[in-house]
Amino acid sequence: MPHTPAPGRIVAVDYGTVRIGLAISDPERRFASPHSIYARRDAAADAAFYCKLAAEERVSRFVVGLPVHLDGQESQKSFEAREFGKWLAEATGVTVDYFDERFTTAQAEEHLLAAGLTKKRRKERLDMLAAQILLSAYLEAGCQSDEAPRGLEDRKR
Repeated sequence: MPHTPAPGRIVAVDYGTVRIGLAISDPERRFASPHSIYARRDAAADAAFYCKLAAEERVSRFVVGLPVHLDGQESQKSFEAREFGKWLAEATGVTVDYFDERFTTAQAEEHLLAAGLTKKRRKERLDMLAAQILLSAYLEAGCQSDEAPRGLEDRKR
């Protein structure tokens, strides 16, 4: 059953074991903007970072991207992303949704290549732009949360 998140910003998380790309919505949840890339440290430092982000930006919801296979089946990375999402919800007290992130990194890479950025500049921005693409798709889908990840092709137009 669709629901609308509580008022406030939504932060998309492009999960990685080393770097995490973050994007943030405006308070009305109409637009997605790149936010930052967070280099993971340890559980305490990571929790402090996300709690501070949630408080300063008035985050009402995190959306963690699920890397699923082309057929929609979840992968080992999906399991890791779900475990991270559980930890994030516990650490911050903020609701976490999951959303299909298929092709977001490839789309981000295409945009960065088209912009003519060097390999170093592309690497600096890739995860953040992938998070922005993920958040845009989530917002376009009407901020709906499903137990199973929704495909980018299933979003509302």
